[in-house]
Amino acid sequence: MSVPASPPVEIGLNAAVVAIDNRAPAILAIAGEQGARDALPFGPFEPTRHRTFETSLRASVEAQTALKLGYIEQLYTFGDRGRQKAPDEAGTHMVSVGYLALTRMDAEATERLEAAGARWRDWYAFLPWEDWRSGRPAILDRTILPALTAWAAESAPHDSKALPGRKARLRLAFGLDDFPWDEERVLERYELLYEGGLAAEAVTDGWAAPGKPGVGVAMRHDHRRILATAVARLRGKIKYRPVIFELMPAEFTLTDLQATVEAISGRHLHKQNFRRLVEGAELVEPTGAASSATGGRPAALFRFRRQILEERPAPGLKVGGR
Repeated sequence: MSVPASPPVEIGLNAAVVAIDNRAPAILAIAGEQGARDALPFGPFEPTRHRTFETSLRASVEAQTALKLGYIEQLYTFGDRGRQKAPDEAGTHMVSVGYLALTRMDAEATERLEAAGARWRDWYAFLPWEDWRSGRPAILDRTILPALTAWAAESAPHDSKALPGRKARLRLAFGLDDFPWDEERVLERYELLYEGGLAAEAVTDGWAAPGKPGVGVAMRHDHRRILATAVARLRGKIKYRPVIFELMPAEFTLTDLQATVEAISGRHLHKQNFRRLVEGAELVEPTGAASSATGGRPAALFRFRRQILEERPAPGLKVGGR
């Protein structure tokens, strides 16, 4: 019996570029044409032009968005069959290497982005169940958990016997029964929504039948899965590396710093506890200046204390779980 020839493989590069916009976490999106879904910045790896994936990605993002990237790190390789085409994929198979990139917002850069067909979007538009800053999201109890509980009670496919049961995965990912909500399990929650047919991408991919309510704004291909991976990575990273300061201006108030940490972690933090955490971590130092931007009592300005990188192997803001 002859074996069908495998399709050619192409390597692509995706970037989940994060900034803070008015104390909200923003993701850089390439706007879809004529109602098409938004996508993450993307470009093929061109080894004849670029020696590394990273330099190729930086060039692609700059060409698409006119934005120069700062901090960047590789996330994961996304190569499932059907991620760019129909499930019976016949053409070139695209394997994408996902990256997390951090940058700072400024008005001039935003104007260039809009001219290039890109825009900043609140990442909670795509993942609304992840935003606990004002309390437990209503969408969890109104839509997600009833639908996933019913799905978990169904018989699982025969090829999933080696995986943990649906009910166990649901309890762990969404913090049910005696399990706490873990803000870092972003990808696990999205995967359950996809498998349960609540992500519109699952219908597009042919994984699920239409009919169930889609939750959150869908993205092109598997870009929302890449975004979920990036959010999970960044939420974990801020606890042991000072990457949060890649999103802050050179000088900032402690209120602004707290709002940024809350925006990324998706959880509300007690003001005094947060300030004790910052003081104990020795990550910032006063500048001696103050800001009156709020119109009230001037607030002291701080900056990142870079000496911490030489003093401690894992400096970060270890915000606790729920």
